[in-house]
Amino acid sequence: MFVFVPFPTRPCFPRRCFFKFDSALSISHRTSVSTVRATSAASMETRTELSDPVLIDKEVNNIENILACSVCYGPLTAAACSGLSVESTKGYQLECGTCKKSFTGSESHLDLTISAGINNEESMPVTTEIFRTRLVSFLYERGWRQSFSAILGFPGPEKEFEFIKNFITPVLGGNIIDASCGSGMFSRIFAKSGLFSSVVALDYSENMLKECYAFIKEEENFPKESLVLIRADIARLPFASSSIDAVHAGAALHCWPSPSAAVAEISRILKPGGVFVGSTYIIDGPFSFMPFLGTQIEVAKKTIGGHIVLSERELEELCTACGLVDFRCLRNRRFVMFSARKRS
Repeated sequence: MFVFVPFPTRPCFPRRCFFKFDSALSISHRTSVSTVRATSAASMETRTELSDPVLIDKEVNNIENILACSVCYGPLTAAACSGLSVESTKGYQLECGTCKKSFTGSESHLDLTISAGINNEESMPVTTEIFRTRLVSFLYERGWRQSFSAILGFPGPEKEFEFIKNFITPVLGGNIIDASCGSGMFSRIFAKSGLFSSVVALDYSENMLKECYAFIKEEENFPKESLVLIRADIARLPFASSSIDAVHAGAALHCWPSPSAAVAEISRILKPGGVFVGSTYIIDGPFSFMPFLGTQIEVAKKTIGGHIVLSERELEELCTACGLVDFRCLRNRRFVMFSARKRS
């Protein structure tokens, strides 16, 4: 029985990626699914252009003001108005003014899950639990994530960041959530870029957030004041509605138990004109003609609790169903990066 799991089944270490990406890549609207594919000359091209910019408030955002209770979405009040950043989460206390749920931070992150404070926490699907282990969290930036380049065609963090900037140009200067951030590879890039008023590194895995915190401590002159690490469920985001300028989810959607629930939450928290950009892999092309593929995928979903994407159209329909418009995407082999925005 053939079952394609949505992550490498064992740690793989870096290999050379035999595609060269064009740094002048631009991205645009499309009437049908537009893609960017590797050509025989090993470069990437695109067929579209950026839309008109969306005007946003470029003033510095206070992270405390965008937080909300994960139980009732009520506003949270801090016990002390000391400012929230990666350096201030230890002992940081918040309370919901509506349901009185309280949340407390650790040295590395602030836990805003519904289960915060519960000793016997519910278990999650395999695709969630595996990334909560110490071993996988340690290996993620030490070979695991890099293997995506050789296996699936991911271009690597530097080039992916350039693509992300192209997608979110209209909202640069605002706040951004790096959802399912893992060990914070892109969260740290976002914070160091100086392009955002504040950055939230968000993941369900405590160990991933601890790894992110450890990487931050190793860096000199890291802008810690603009970044905060938050533990949260992607299907129950602890942010006020219409409070976020951009949400990024890199190599994540295939691990979500319910992509529709997650994208609906992302749509809820985005400001009008806000942008969601994500990356995943697609099993299409020759794989589409495999006998009984649909049956195997259903078995895989039930076994591991993840999601396997079969087409770009599927991603577009997901975004549209959750109230997002102007879907765009680019491709390289199995890799796909896509974006959509909340209607203004």
